[in-house]
Amino acid sequence: MNRPIYLDYNATTPHDSEVIKAMTPFLTNHFGNPSSSHWYGMQTKRAVEKAREQVTSLLKCHTDEIVFTSGGTESNNYAIKGVAFSHRDKGNHIITCQIEHPAVIEVCKFLEERDFDVTYLPVDLLGMVNISDVEKAITPQTVLITIMHANNEVGTIQPIEQISKLARRHGIIMHTDAAQSVGKIPIDVNKLGVDLLSVAGHKLYAPKGVGALYIRKGTDLQKFMHGAGHEGGMRAGTENVLEIAGLGKACEIAGRDIEYNVKHMKEMRDKLYLGLKETIKDVQLNGHPSERLPNTVNVSFKGVNASELLAEITEKVAVSAGSACHSCDQITISPVLKAMKVAPEWAIGTIRFSVGKFTSAAEINEATQIVSAALLKMRNDSKGNKPQA
Repeated sequence: MNRPIYLDYNATTPHDSEVIKAMTPFLTNHFGNPSSSHWYGMQTKRAVEKAREQVTSLLKCHTDEIVFTSGGTESNNYAIKGVAFSHRDKGNHIITCQIEHPAVIEVCKFLEERDFDVTYLPVDLLGMVNISDVEKAITPQTVLITIMHANNEVGTIQPIEQISKLARRHGIIMHTDAAQSVGKIPIDVNKLGVDLLSVAGHKLYAPKGVGALYIRKGTDLQKFMHGAGHEGGMRAGTENVLEIAGLGKACEIAGRDIEYNVKHMKEMRDKLYLGLKETIKDVQLNGHPSERLPNTVNVSFKGVNASELLAEITEKVAVSAGSACHSCDQITISPVLKAMKVAPEWAIGTIRFSVGKFTSAAEINEATQIVSAALLKMRNDSKGNKPQA
């Protein structure tokens, strides 16, 4: 059986062949511990430092500002908890927003149970945080603002530069979860003005289980992992050399090919959306029309159950739903769509399509036909087989 067309790049990405090649020596010959002073250790230590330089080059920062982690979730945990506990004597207030990834929301809930005060900012109908809402939320007790760079479901890119300027003016540490944006759009931590930025390897064609946290010089964090002095004493545990090498290579490729990839993904994204609009009635785009990731199309089909649509196409197209059907009478709508006030009759029929650098125009054409045919069938069935475009 032919494999389904993959349009779920925001969930994870396939491994780039160059990344696999860069990792291969660390599956075979170079197995040493980077902390060992002999030849075997020196080979892997060099690999880790090379990868750090590659990540640094992509983010436009210094090598001693990058700490390798197990992924975006750990990076977010380290950043948020690290600031909260290190600056507890200065204040206990954190500002975030309602459409953050669970790797931020759940950390904030954990901190609320430990006497921290968290403000969850609303977003507008396009999924954008309002700068004035951020400013109004700031109190003398605010120690951290954590707002994602780009949303994983609808792709809306937040005004991080402006929020960072506001944070700096008030002496507040600024963190952004950039798991979805790194490798998809150009990122310069100095232009963004952030103090902390999270990276997830498997979102940019590197393996799962590796990531990085950018920590601006002078930013004080409580240690997240305790043990020996790995990663400059910032993150204990023998380095995952194999996957760190893969992450480094993925960052090098992302920086090298960013212009082409952005153009290609945007073309595929728009081709898909326009194709759906041309063949299907009652289609709604969710997210900002322009300030949006070049690869993300989140659309709602009115009067359709997304779980049922996925069941119709799952063997031919791989995508994600914006709602989940737990029983015949219970449908859970994504918190992101709820925060954006997407009407329930639209929200239950939401699908996230996310293309990647390997997506072809032929795949987009085929996927559009498959989805359109499935929707037409479902709508006709619901109308008693009456014609319904």
